[in-house]
Amino acid sequence: MSFTTDNNSKPKSMSRAKGWTSEVENLFRFQQAGYRDELEYLQVKQGTLVDRWPESGFVKKLQRRDNTFYYYSKKRECEDRDVNKVKVYAY
Repeated sequence: MSFTTDNNSKPKSMSRAKGWTSEVENLFRFQQAGYRDELEYLQVKQGTLVDRWPESGFVKKLQRRDNTFYYYSKKRECEDRDVNKVKVYAY
């Protein structure tokens, strides 16, 4: 995913995920850590790179707003029952 780094970027619309994809998996991980998506994470944690698993490209580690860390598995963590809870934002 590539994002613009405009600090005033606000989503224009939001929809729910309909099926599992690698993008939905990463959004699930960001939202579980308290962020809207990768763009918001990069805006809040300026200068912080997102650690990813090289094999799958999934997010490996995220720092929450209270400075604790979430560590994620190489494998899928967003179960089918959680897919419809994931919010997909359009900019």
